[in-house]
Amino acid sequence: MPARTPWNRLAVALPVAAALVLAGCGSSGGSDSSASSSPSGEAEEITTLRLGYFPNLTHAPALVGVQQGTFKAALKELGITVTPTVFNAGPDAVTALFADSLDCSYIGPNPAVNAYVQSGGEAVRVVAGSTSAGAALVVRPEINDVEGMKGKSFATPQLGNTQDVAFRYWLKEQGVETTPEGGGDVSIKPQSNAEGLAAYASGEIDGAWVPEPWVSEYLAQGAKVLVDEKTLWPDGKFVTTHIICRTDFIAQHPDVVAAFLAGHVASLDSIAADPTAAKESFALALSALTGSSPKPEILDRAWEQLEFTADPLTGTLVKSAEDAVAVGLLEQAGIDAAGGLPGKLYDLKILNEVLQAAGKPAVSS
Repeated sequence: MPARTPWNRLAVALPVAAALVLAGCGSSGGSDSSASSSPSGEAEEITTLRLGYFPNLTHAPALVGVQQGTFKAALKELGITVTPTVFNAGPDAVTALFADSLDCSYIGPNPAVNAYVQSGGEAVRVVAGSTSAGAALVVRPEINDVEGMKGKSFATPQLGNTQDVAFRYWLKEQGVETTPEGGGDVSIKPQSNAEGLAAYASGEIDGAWVPEPWVSEYLAQGAKVLVDEKTLWPDGKFVTTHIICRTDFIAQHPDVVAAFLAGHVASLDSIAADPTAAKESFALALSALTGSSPKPEILDRAWEQLEFTADPLTGTLVKSAEDAVAVGLLEQAGIDAAGGLPGKLYDLKILNEVLQAAGKPAVSS
């Protein structure tokens, strides 16, 4: 039987050369600095918010917000629409942000840190949390420990993305070597989630460290969970997805960011108030994007693994960055040069104003 490969027809941003990427970084002096502006000295008028997100359940607030119209309603008074772009993993979204073809994106912590460091602490800011937990290492049933993984191949969504770093750091703690090129005691082969699932079904790989709902998709193919990532964090909480925006965009269009975050908070409220309707909205949005959606039993299981929250869980991002340094995918010198972590990475002022207006407690950076 042919391998089932759902959700593989994605609109992915075109790659941009590294030199152009870095040239496209904003040059404002942080969240309090003036943004780049039009020749007249005023912020350029816009009619759309260019929003990135991934076809993962960890990005459900984005898909639910688009499907249920919470973003549309929040931005309507400003005359702003939302133009979505779907990515497979964080590094591609960062490329689009640096190239000024994206304004804000739902994204994992490690790509956000990389963007912050690569731009010297200038290009992006985390403006809100979105999702906690919902990632795991899934393996073939006969693999019971790290020793059984040696000499075998496993997937992650993309080199340097959040799950890739988590996997490499966990292996390092177990005394297992890996290399970015796929060498070492355990071979890690970054690839899209759909490609990884197909590779597992065909026997090319023996598991993966992935986010939901892909964890549940692997389980449906006979895999088992060897490591639930929430067991590695205090209280089982860690940032899987948050929202970043270009620093210049925040400075030029704070009203648009505020309206967008109001739509985000409304999406979170909708998910909490009626999970059944939210799951239906997620499935419809995903099907519209990719041509398929998870089976109800898979979605139900996956949904229970996540917590959707506006809290960006700052401390867990700092730990993720430390892990990236430990596995050689991020340089501490670059973090220090960018202003350290959390440093200037977080700009939660607008979010807290939105939360206060909604009668909700503030979050802290």
